[in-house]
Amino acid sequence: MIQQREERHVLTEISTDVVFFTVRNERLCVLLIQRDKEPFANYWSLPGGRVGREETLDAAARRMLAAKTGITGVYLEQLYTFGGIERDPRGRVISVAYYALVAADRAPLIPERPDIRWHEVEALPELAFDHAEIVAMARRRLASKLEYSTIALQLMPEKFTLSELQAVYEQILGEELDKRNFRRRLQGLGCLEPTDELHRAGKHRPARLYRIKRPGRVEIFK
Repeated sequence: MIQQREERHVLTEISTDVVFFTVRNERLCVLLIQRDKEPFANYWSLPGGRVGREETLDAAARRMLAAKTGITGVYLEQLYTFGGIERDPRGRVISVAYYALVAADRAPLIPERPDIRWHEVEALPELAFDHAEIVAMARRRLASKLEYSTIALQLMPEKFTLSELQAVYEQILGEELDKRNFRRRLQGLGCLEPTDELHRAGKHRPARLYRIKRPGRVEIFK
């Protein structure tokens, strides 16, 4: 009986995987790492790894994200626990998944290499393990939170136009939004303030630049 308990303990491990979102060229992207060993050698996967014995889940997720990207201080939220019996061919591994958001002007600080790259969510390669399912759930969670929070602002640079913010919402939701209704809703939230600067793009009329009133905070509203 003791031996059976020890074997079950060895076969069950806890890991964390992080869906790291940003926006590049008005496209919602996720950071992926190409595996260099089996299982799933050469497949792309989410940043992640085993949780240390004396480590909390949140601490493990932040540690692994910082180790892979060099970025700290980003928005991070626990998503879901994935515990399919056959999700990892090496044995029973339960993954507590997170999603994280980095502003567009901080994303370039993450050095891309042949094995670490941003990929558009709408054009992902085949992913290892059940990571495609994890990415899909993270996007759904992000989309649902747009309805009752200011979470999308975590993806915005220091200054941006309302059209750029609307493009981010549309990327997450996968649909176009009415411009007037979108701006009316933003005005009611009171989360932005105009700057004295204008953004000029080609022949288009200059657009007012805005910034977040309370950067770093995700506000929840009813």
